[in-house]
Amino acid sequence: MSGPGEALDFDWEALRAEAREAMTHAYAPYSGYRVGAAALVADGRVVSGCNVENAAYGVALCAECGLVSDLHRGGGGRLTHFVCVDGEGEVIMPCGRCRQLLSENGGPGLLLQTVSGVKRMDEVLPDAFGPDDLG
Repeated sequence: MSGPGEALDFDWEALRAEAREAMTHAYAPYSGYRVGAAALVADGRVVSGCNVENAAYGVALCAECGLVSDLHRGGGGRLTHFVCVDGEGEVIMPCGRCRQLLSENGGPGLLLQTVSGVKRMDEVLPDAFGPDDLG
């Protein structure tokens, strides 16, 4: 579980810079809405992703999808800190589907920088459905 000091002592600006860099690789020819995401893994790695659109709009991939893929490609682990930015580099909230992805890969204590400050995953996705609900 994350404690309150972790949110204050953490270098959120460095993580936002990683998300901004990821956003520059976004493929968004239809909406023009570029998104980048970055997260810290418990072992110290930083993972990131960008959105990738498709002419069949419903199969577009959010930046968080790429980030979770990067997490598992690099050996897996638990996300501890997360941020998502738009094409202007401003912090945005993950959509509902992406909150589910982040919850499964970071757990209730994952810290997210949000438009209203740093919050725990269990605050932005209360009563989350997860692996324990399947058994």
